[in-house]
Amino acid sequence: MSDGKVVYITGGAQGIGRGMALGLLSRGYRVVIADLDREAGEACLAELGECVKGQAAPGDPEALSFQQVDVTDEDQVKTSLAETLTRHGRIDGVINNAALADPFLGPIESLTLESWHKVLDTSLTSTFLTTKHAAQTLRKSQGAIINIASTRALQSEPDTEAYAASKGGIVALTHALAMSLGPAVRVNAISPGWIEVGEWQKPSRRQTAKLSVEDHAQHPAGRVGEPRDIASMAAFLLSDEAGFITGQNFVVDGGMTRKMIYAE
Repeated sequence: MSDGKVVYITGGAQGIGRGMALGLLSRGYRVVIADLDREAGEACLAELGECVKGQAAPGDPEALSFQQVDVTDEDQVKTSLAETLTRHGRIDGVINNAALADPFLGPIESLTLESWHKVLDTSLTSTFLTTKHAAQTLRKSQGAIINIASTRALQSEPDTEAYAASKGGIVALTHALAMSLGPAVRVNAISPGWIEVGEWQKPSRRQTAKLSVEDHAQHPAGRVGEPRDIASMAAFLLSDEAGFITGQNFVVDGGMTRKMIYAE
């Protein structure tokens, strides 16, 4: 258990971020969700709070909180982290998870500079901003940073240039930060593969996945991933058990990036 350590998660109100929030709450962490979507954030407060009753810090009103933050705005990021520190007195971990979910933006010839910047700012630049303004307090707490990249940093489909660049940048930024912030702060990345998040969206977007036998079978692990898979890796990397691990990128994809595929 975490003994009430505080973790700040960007983009934590839906999808993988929401899954990590629940996983960490269930392990005794206090979780601060920073997300632009107020509907999703308020749903997290209501639903995740119910999920963790009797598991993590029973009756602790500080176990879960939500802040509406535009992670591309430096002033908002700085203010949000300062408010978190004032409220809790500490920040032990930061998970940079915010990103635009859809990697497909069309052919490179028609990709606008505005769209390019939006993707990179939401994912890569926000990782820089959050880390910049959390570094001092993380040094004091001997904390850890986890950056959420993607297997798309390592392999691609057509028409995904901005998304791939943002995630590849996160992998490189991770090992650079590990050198700059160590030994006080450990910095690692997680690169998820196919993680099914349909049931982890806000209520107005929630849907049950329709996964085929083939969807599962193409994974060497035998199934499509779930948010709990990423949450478990995040919990490990935040823990003292990972004290000798920094600057690394952990691929959690059911083995897909190691699978050789030949055209039939």
